[in-house]
Amino acid sequence: MANTNAGSKFSVARWLLILALVVVAIVLIQNMLAHRQSAGVVPQDAATTKAIEDRIRPLGEVSIAAPTHAATPVAVVAAPSETPAVATVAPATPVTPATTAVTATEPARTQTGPVSKVGEKTFNTICTGCHSTGALGAPKLGDKAAWAPRIAQGMEVLYNSALKGKNSMPAKGGNPSLSDADVKATVDYIVAASR
Repeated sequence: MANTNAGSKFSVARWLLILALVVVAIVLIQNMLAHRQSAGVVPQDAATTKAIEDRIRPLGEVSIAAPTHAATPVAVVAAPSETPAVATVAPATPVTPATTAVTATEPARTQTGPVSKVGEKTFNTICTGCHSTGALGAPKLGDKAAWAPRIAQGMEVLYNSALKGKNSMPAKGGNPSLSDADVKATVDYIVAASR
């Protein structure tokens, strides 16, 4: 009989040992899971958090407003840390050949008058996506250092680049419906703002 009693004590001791090992294993697994969940969370300073937010922020926003009879804001495009640029479109008016004719004796473009307004409007609606943010390596509007070597090549080279495309920039900024005069007015606007 002594053998059965010793066998049952051994059996109970073995089960207690197994139970203790199971409890230790459960505690270790819980600690590992808790550590794994918190391992991805690294405390960051404000500058790092801001840099991450700037990297993942969309390049721009588009907002379409309801049409009215007056000039209507149709698109708002903003770089992450800049003031939004609003493009406005006046109500449709009939275009007559007299208002669109360009003669060989037309004076050179100036930074005042309707040419600069056309250039500014075109820039704000088409070019600002890249040239306000520097996307795809585009030189930013107003960045004198980036534009100086380009301006030094001459206006005809800049016109040609804008009309036919260069590097990542497609011809006419990706809008083939633009007239050559509008593209040149936009180049004039960018150059005037970047000298």
